[in-house]
Amino acid sequence: MANDLDGTRVALLIAPAGTEEPEFTEPRKALEAAGATVTVVGLDTDDAHAVNHDLEPAGTYAVDRAVAGVAPEDFDGLVVPGGTVGADKLRAEDDVVRLVKAFGDDDAKVLAAICHGPWTLAESGVAEGRRLTSYPSLRTDLRNAGATWVDEEVVVDGNLITSRKPDDLPAFTSALVDALAARKS
Repeated sequence: MANDLDGTRVALLIAPAGTEEPEFTEPRKALEAAGATVTVVGLDTDDAHAVNHDLEPAGTYAVDRAVAGVAPEDFDGLVVPGGTVGADKLRAEDDVVRLVKAFGDDDAKVLAAICHGPWTLAESGVAEGRRLTSYPSLRTDLRNAGATWVDEEVVVDGNLITSRKPDDLPAFTSALVDALAARKS
């Protein structure tokens, strides 16, 4: 797997506070191990504070770029981690919604969201007509946004990859790396 993604550029979103730490760190590790360049994108360039289990403080992470200055054409993929508070903050930001929509509408790019991250898919209109999964409490929101919601470890629908929770991270990161590698060839 090392270097399969050489030259691949992936944006990884993080909220100022409230992003679920393993849903941020595990995709980042998997992507970098496969050779991708990962850029951490936040609402601004201040450090972001992650959480575990939504309530327990976790690590602090540097943000490379503010989302307002990010162009979809600069990246091959976009990852949206969960965390109830973090995902809620992300979906409320117009620049995040714009970026998620651009990735969702471009079949050449990969868009991956886990846990509460799919809230951004609903907000951006990307969920409509798509088969996906999320943390179970989002199923009604996603159905109301026009998605077909299923309770599966990982769901791949074209360029869209979704998973339910941190326990699904091995399947999620594997599907993410595989999808980016397939688009590279």
